[in-house]
Amino acid sequence: MRRKDIAIGSRQNMLIVLLLIAVLIGCSDEEPIVTSPEVPDTEIENPDKEAEDPDTGTEDPADSPSVEDINYETKTFTLLTLEKPSYFASIDDVKWNVISSPSELFRISHLDAQTAMFVAANEGEYTLKVTGGDIEGKVIVSVAKPNKQPSPYISKVFDYMPAPGQFVNKLPEYEEGDTHSDMVRKANEWLVGKDAWTITLGGWGGYVVFGFDHTIVNVQGRRDFRINGNAFGSAIGRPGAPFGGSCEPGVIMVAYDKNKNAKPDDDEWYEIKGSANFSAESEPWYDIALEKGKDTQVIRDYEMIYHRPSSEEQNIEAQPDNPNSFASIQNYIYWEDNKNNSGYKVKNVYYNQSYYPAWVEDDKLTFNGIRLPENGINEGDHIPGMNDANVYFVLYGFRYGYADNYPNIHDNSAIDIDWAIDKEGNRVDLPGIDFVKIYNGVNQENGWLGESSTEVERGEDLHLLGKSIDTVFD
Repeated sequence: MRRKDIAIGSRQNMLIVLLLIAVLIGCSDEEPIVTSPEVPDTEIENPDKEAEDPDTGTEDPADSPSVEDINYETKTFTLLTLEKPSYFASIDDVKWNVISSPSELFRISHLDAQTAMFVAANEGEYTLKVTGGDIEGKVIVSVAKPNKQPSPYISKVFDYMPAPGQFVNKLPEYEEGDTHSDMVRKANEWLVGKDAWTITLGGWGGYVVFGFDHTIVNVQGRRDFRINGNAFGSAIGRPGAPFGGSCEPGVIMVAYDKNKNAKPDDDEWYEIKGSANFSAESEPWYDIALEKGKDTQVIRDYEMIYHRPSSEEQNIEAQPDNPNSFASIQNYIYWEDNKNNSGYKVKNVYYNQSYYPAWVEDDKLTFNGIRLPENGINEGDHIPGMNDANVYFVLYGFRYGYADNYPNIHDNSAIDIDWAIDKEGNRVDLPGIDFVKIYNGVNQENGWLGESSTEVERGEDLHLLGKSIDTVFD
């Protein structure tokens, strides 16, 4: 009996020790004991569903879209369309920016649009940052060399139609039976490549349309291309006069191949805003032209119609060496415009072929565009003894933005694509261009020199040729 009591007593003592150990462990620093108030019983609809966190008004990082680098591959001189990344699907305000590049010869256009355009002249890796709201992503464009090295020169002529002029049917030469297609082909043969020959656009409105085999990059802060002509400066004339000589400015239109059909479409053209496309008052020769009674008005909605001449037979006794008696037909080609003006183009003794495009079957030709101010001024009074008639025409140069307006080696003959404007006169953000149209911008007769006639020769991508010319803006 006593042995049983001892066993029971020992078991009770052991329980007490175990309880003391449990209490000591529970009161240690590692896990303090917290007494919770009693919670009344509540009905739980779904015991497996965890309690939802309260709405704090901020987005849980876990709910944000995954931001990953976007990679593109393209070739040099090739337009690339950049779509906004999918993680910007619900964001309209997107901005693009280039943060690193292996070269300055690139362009990204439409920086504040959901779709941007990118083109580069040099290969390498271009890193772009794209942001929208609180999201920032990275786009990496890997640019490789093209399969075929592009040509820096004109690659194709799409259209050619000169207005009547003294070099028409000669530059390039018309042959009996030639059609419009034949003359476009000849213009192509004369203009394509490095060793191009000069073609004429004739009088006001005459034009040529051509393209390159690649996109000429619109590099920010630089001029991008040049269209050669036959402009030159005069060493004599009015003392202290601005640059002038034989400057016959052609208005320039540009386009890039939006729909990638490899030809210029009517809705793709933009105007290169030259220095006098809206007003000539800033031209350094403007006051001289006013003094001489020249028409200094700019007409942006000009239309001119030329009528086929009734005769090609000389009806005046012309004298080649007499600047006052050079005309062989005084009232040769009748013209009229949409401003109630009219007159005749003169046929001179120096060029006897027809001045009206011989391949044209219609009896009249109509042209539309910008008519620039008259820049040809007789400065013979400032050159005593030049000739008995004191005739010496100086065709003054416009400051910038035209073809055949400055000598080909002069920086002012180079064109910046960033001068492009739309039909409303607003500046446009073009990534580059594929096509060019040039038309004669001046309607003027310059004595025995004949009409102002824009001439066009070689076209050049300045970036491919390694030429760097800074741009200008008014």
